[in-house]
Amino acid sequence: MKFGKEFKKQMVPEWTDAYMDYSGLKRILSELRSLKPNKQPSTPRGGSQQRSKLYKSFSGLNLQSSESGSQEGDLEDQVIAVNTMKREGSRKVYDTKIVLPSEEGGDIEATFFKKLDDELNKTNLFYKDKVEEVMNEAALLNKQMEALIALRIKVENPSFGDSSLIRRLSSEIASMSASDKDRTPGSLHMDGKLEVEMTNEYQLQESKRKILDSENRMDVNVSYQIEHTTHGEAEKTSGQKPSPLDILDRVKMNNPLDSPISTIRGLLNDSKEEELSFKKEELKKAEDQLKHAFIEFYRKLRLLKNYSFMNLSAFSKIMKKYEKFTSRRAAGSYMKTVDDSYLGSSDELTGLMEQVEKTFVNHFAKSNRRAGMKILRPKPKREKHRITFLSGFFSGCTVALLVATVLVIKTRNITEIEEGTSYMQNIVPLYSLYLYIVLHMLVYAADIYFWRRCRVNYTFIFGFKQGTELGYREMFLLSSGLSVLALASFLANLHMDMDARRREHNYITELVPLGLVTVIFAITFCPFNIIYRSSRYFLIQCISHCISAPLYKVTLPDFFMGDQLTSQVQAIRSLEYYICYYGWGDFSRKENKCHDRDIYNVFYFIVAVIPYWARFLQCLRRLFEERDAMHGYNGLKYFLTIIAVLIRSAFELRKGIKLKVLALISSAIAALMNTHYDIMVDWGLLQRKSKNFGLRDKLLVSHKSVYFAAMVVNVVLRFAWVQLVLELQVPSLQGKAATIMISCLEILRRGIWNFFRLENEHLNNVGKYRAFKSVPLPFSYCDEDDDDDGSSNSETDKEE
Repeated sequence: MKFGKEFKKQMVPEWTDAYMDYSGLKRILSELRSLKPNKQPSTPRGGSQQRSKLYKSFSGLNLQSSESGSQEGDLEDQVIAVNTMKREGSRKVYDTKIVLPSEEGGDIEATFFKKLDDELNKTNLFYKDKVEEVMNEAALLNKQMEALIALRIKVENPSFGDSSLIRRLSSEIASMSASDKDRTPGSLHMDGKLEVEMTNEYQLQESKRKILDSENRMDVNVSYQIEHTTHGEAEKTSGQKPSPLDILDRVKMNNPLDSPISTIRGLLNDSKEEELSFKKEELKKAEDQLKHAFIEFYRKLRLLKNYSFMNLSAFSKIMKKYEKFTSRRAAGSYMKTVDDSYLGSSDELTGLMEQVEKTFVNHFAKSNRRAGMKILRPKPKREKHRITFLSGFFSGCTVALLVATVLVIKTRNITEIEEGTSYMQNIVPLYSLYLYIVLHMLVYAADIYFWRRCRVNYTFIFGFKQGTELGYREMFLLSSGLSVLALASFLANLHMDMDARRREHNYITELVPLGLVTVIFAITFCPFNIIYRSSRYFLIQCISHCISAPLYKVTLPDFFMGDQLTSQVQAIRSLEYYICYYGWGDFSRKENKCHDRDIYNVFYFIVAVIPYWARFLQCLRRLFEERDAMHGYNGLKYFLTIIAVLIRSAFELRKGIKLKVLALISSAIAALMNTHYDIMVDWGLLQRKSKNFGLRDKLLVSHKSVYFAAMVVNVVLRFAWVQLVLELQVPSLQGKAATIMISCLEILRRGIWNFFRLENEHLNNVGKYRAFKSVPLPFSYCDEDDDDDGSSNSETDKEE
């Protein structure tokens, strides 16, 4: 693989603009190369050096030859001169001057070095800013570890938590650690043993060991200049650190309001901080939060390390190309400047990564380095050939079963006889559920394919764990597998019900759809690690957060799932039909009398409103937390949609000219608001001052016509409901067929919306170089100087 492709592949998508413009520099070199045709056959530098060595062997090894070699090196150094200047904030800026101008293409060569300097200054500044950020975050995590270790000692040794013995023990250990920092923890443990009599020596040793562990927490050494907090003037003068247990007097637990209980407590107490209760549940929660914080922090360090390495490689590669195209040796002097810059000389990250690994293994992996590194460095997901094979196999089976189903319906004239028509009216609503689900999975698979192709970092946006996210191949496999099950079940049911010889087994055959939906739910909630358990649990979690809105903190996966559910109203109604058809025994009589029951009609309204109501409550929660008026406008949009859905459902059940007019007016208003919000807010298009007319400044799809086509299709599909209200005389689009067709069109529209919604979110992250999730930390310090130490940044997910 060429370096340019590998360089692009290794980029952090949100930092793309911060990387060296390798392609732009290559284009300049191409122009320079076209002006400098090689008059002699091109010979690799390695070959010319080898030839000069052969010449030297014939002319003899003398002083003159060595002097000429040194002069040649001096001439190389004189091709360019790189000047280092200091700007505000002691930032270094590099400026290259061409000492020996070229006879041809001198202006282009100057342009090349001017852009090269700009790229070096850009990458150097970005890298230094990010390193400073992680150093500050390391200091913050250091204070969090101090509080965690103190809490661990207190919780696991409650009988000694308040005793003077433990405090004297911790003070003496802290004193010894300050006076002799060269000793190992083991030597400190042996030399610091107190001659005291205790009834439980084991608990004393455990307490002592954990206090000593606090000295070995993520203790970034002196070169990183991270100061540890001291407490008390006496301790400052004596050089002793405070007792680890004294930290608990200045620490409170953060309440991130991310669960129903914490939300209710936060509303009642009107505070995001709670006093420590010293319970094991509290310790477990703090450990989980800090473990997650360390994993995200280590991922940040790895990406920064890779950023430095790839940019250094890019500078080296481009300078080699310059020498190859111009036959002027300037790489050595320029790369020396690059190596001396902060980008090439800084080694803070290497030491910090070692300290994080050590801390994580000791405190969160039970000193098992292999298990700890497996968590910190998860292996990337590998593409498996069997997934491609099974996808193709299930696709072929799906096509065959679909053809067989159509042939059976046609040959037996099921749609023309009265018994067959009644049967189809009963059975189609049951199996239409799988049509909606399979179609939604297919459009999501297509979305993943195009997200990857356009380098949209959907795994980061959704918060998937590395190695557990589903690709488009896995989604296609699941959808094709489900379609095979649904079509095979439908064909078997159809064959047994229409066969006169099997009429006595009708009771059993009617249970086939119920058995299939039972299998689907059993697989979805299966606790065993089969069929992508992590993804199934993630789906269940997002749906439960939507149903429980606004008790959960709203994140992008939650409101994204809520939007998907708004396009699956008919699927939810199909589940209601399952309950009615089998719950009231209609399946045994092959009758569909659900709409004759008032309770069914009431829930027919309720289940259609649930997804929109959940999104409305999520918008209210975000409006309350973020004080952004846009969330209020978004909530109004869903509220008007609720009204439109209720009126349209009433018209579907009762008809009437008044309901028809009200349905038209309410649905038109809701559709206009939704269309405006889709295009201008969710997609970020139709910006007035955009350099791309009618679109936005940054586009990931190279063909602009795709955006205009998507806007037109979105508007048309937003108004597809007109057929349900006006009931236009369109062949094959009446009754249930019209409802199924329009529901499928809505799912297709949602798939288009998904792609451009995440593209806009990705570009927002790129504009802010936002490549990491903010992780809530468990502790906050009560000191005035540390007001912000325990708090975390708000969620980076922002609903547009």
